[in-house]
Amino acid sequence: MKLSRLSLLCAGLLLAGIAHAADADHIHASHAWIRVLPGALPAGAYVTLENDSGAPIALRGAGSTIYADVMLHQSSTAGGVSRMSMVDSLDVPAHGKAALAPAGYHFMLMQPKQPVKPGDTVTLTLQFADGSTLATDFIARPANALDAGDTHADHAMPGMDHGLMSHDH
Repeated sequence: MKLSRLSLLCAGLLLAGIAHAADADHIHASHAWIRVLPGALPAGAYVTLENDSGAPIALRGAGSTIYADVMLHQSSTAGGVSRMSMVDSLDVPAHGKAALAPAGYHFMLMQPKQPVKPGDTVTLTLQFADGSTLATDFIARPANALDAGDTHADHAMPGMDHGLMSHDH
């Protein structure tokens, strides 16, 4: 009798673990694009994330097989000076959206292992606080692009030249 109860308890715990969805299961990515710059200059990556869960979800970063380093940054302007600083995470609010966009939060893509040209697709693996991941295809756009280039994209602010900005880490 005790063995039967223990078996039922273990089965219940396993089912409870399976029923708990990972953060990435609640995130939907859209309008994912990269602004490529000439040569090996850093590129910026942008995406809109929508959270359909009842709790905020923290985006912690991303990885890439094409870029050696991917960092989550936030751009800001104070006193006419543009700055960019690395951040640890970005919360996607419960039943809400968070946009990584020019002049705001974005990914900095450093040291491409191969040339990335406008029209290429690059997969970034988004990483969340619970350890879950979401592979997302980003379309490469030219240096003068303002948005993802699709008819549903929100028009963003004009681009910033990352090469001329200070990097506060």
